[in-house]
Amino acid sequence: MSEIISKELLEILACPVCKGDVELKGKELVCVKCKRSYPIIDGVPHMLPDELREKP
Repeated sequence: MSEIISKELLEILACPVCKGDVELKGKELVCVKCKRSYPIIDGVPHMLPDELREKP
């Protein structure tokens, strides 16, 4: 698979916090409204709000 995420999926995804649109930047999705970023791991966007993310 040459794409990190399909264009169709990218069109329907929204930030889980503010419901803003997201755009692909490198290997993560970034909300255009609140600027939160969400990693894409093995082709799957991990779009959890801050309080549900694992702490490093």
